[in-house]
This record gives sequence, C-alpha cells and structure tokens, in this order.
Amino acid sequence: MARAVNKVEASGTAHLVAALAKALREQQQLSQEELGRKIGYTGSAVSAMETCAQPASDKMLVKLEEALGGGLGVFQKARRWMLLEKYPARFRGFSELEAGAVTICSYETLVVDGLFQTEEYARALIGGSYPPVSEQKREELVEARLARRALFERDPAPMVELILEEGVLKRPFGSWEVLRGQLRSLAEDARRDNVCVQVLPMDRGLRGTHAGDRGAMKLVETREHEHVVYMEIEDQGILISDPPEVSQLAHRYAKIRAQALSPDDSLDLIERLAGEER
Repeated sequence: MARAVNKVEASGTAHLVAALAKALREQQQLSQEELGRKIGYTGSAVSAMETCAQPASDKMLVKLEEALGGGLGVFQKARRWMLLEKYPARFRGFSELEAGAVTICSYETLVVDGLFQTEEYARALIGGSYPPVSEQKREELVEARLARRALFERDPAPMVELILEEGVLKRPFGSWEVLRGQLRSLAEDARRDNVCVQVLPMDRGLRGTHAGDRGAMKLVETREHEHVVYMEIEDQGILISDPPEVSQLAHRYAKIRAQALSPDDSLDLIERLAGEER
C-alpha cells in the first residue's frame, strides 16, 4: 500500500529520473539485477525506482550518475531538484535562498534549527510530529534536512548565526541520548570559523525585557545582498522582503542577540548540558 501511495505522490522530477534511468539501462542492455550490482542495490530496488514505488534517494542518484550518466551529469543535476521537492511546500522557496545565502541569522524558540540537526534528532522530531507521516515520507524529509548541511562546506562559506532559547537545549526528542548527541554536534558546529551560536537564557524575562517573545525567525542576506526574513506559523511559511518590515525585524533580532549569552558562555553551557546524564 505504501509503495502504491508513493507512485501517486512521486514528483515530476522523480518520474523523469525513473524514465531516464530505465532508458539508459536498456540502451546499455543491462537488466535491473545487473544495474543493481553495478550501483550496490538489489534488482528489486532498481525496479522500485523505475516505477517510482521507491523514488531514487540522493545516494542512488550519485551511483546512477557513475553507472549510467555517461559524462552528461543529468543525474547529478537531478539531485538538487529531487531534494528540493522533498521539502514541505512552505519551505521550498526559502531553501533556495538559504542554499545561496551570504549570511544566515536564525532565532529558534522550540527546536534546534534544521540546519544544525543531527540525523537522530531530525528523525525523532519528524517522526513524532502531527499529523503523522509515513515512514517513507519521514525518511525523505530527514534526507532533505541533512542535505542542507552541505551549506557549511560551501566555498565561499556563508556566515551563520544561531540563537537558541535555553529551553531548546533541555527539550528531548526520542530520548535523552538523542538530545545529548544533538548538543555535542551543536558544540562542534559552534566551533566553525563561520558559525556563531548563542543561547538566550531562560530567565531573561526577569530582567524586564525579552525581545524574542514574538517567536522564531530567520534573516538571510542573498547573493545579490538583498535581505529577506522567513517565518513559519502553523505550517505556513512566510517570506518578507519589504525593506521597512525587514528592517524592523532585523532590529528585533539584533536586540535578541544582545540579550543572549556570549558565544563562549553559550558554548560552555551547551557542553555542560551535553555531558549531563539523565
């Protein structure tokens, strides 16, 4: 049943990749089993890919390029679009901006920013969401989310700022060990030259002001040095590009950053929490 649903829900890119892979396989007079052996998959997996019962994963696309691409790069080019179509519709527009951004500033109040999530944390978070998603859809979303981390290795690397509410560091998904692994990974990312991670203390409101009381946001500077703000509210993605509105939100973000712990103190807190046994 799940695979029948996959065939119906498969994207246009998935169908194009399937048709192209089948045509090139047949042109090279390879059976599904023979192609499977060349790329490290079973013949059944190749069949599922060609019928879109199980669309090609990013790893399979890499192998298909090596085995069938013939130097054309078609499967390599398809990787971008396959990953893009795995994102929720509300996020696709922003994902393109994020991938090419010069600067990314994120303030998160409930969960670790998706760009920084580990595989285990992302799987627990997505798997426990509501309404629930199928196992196949969960794995697609996890794969797409992890693919965003390629941005850290991009050349030139963007400047990335992350401000997290302290409560995020104490909120487990899946298990306490999943959270500890996430915190250890976050600490490693915080040491990157192009990354700054800060924590907004839980008791900030006791000082009389709390600039982050209106929720999460992301500020992006594009390749063209335009500034855009992205926010999500109950499964609705909102992109704001009007300069006066962006300016106001940028000022709010700057205030949140000023109220947060320093990067060094934040890293000390993250590492301490990562080492706590529960």
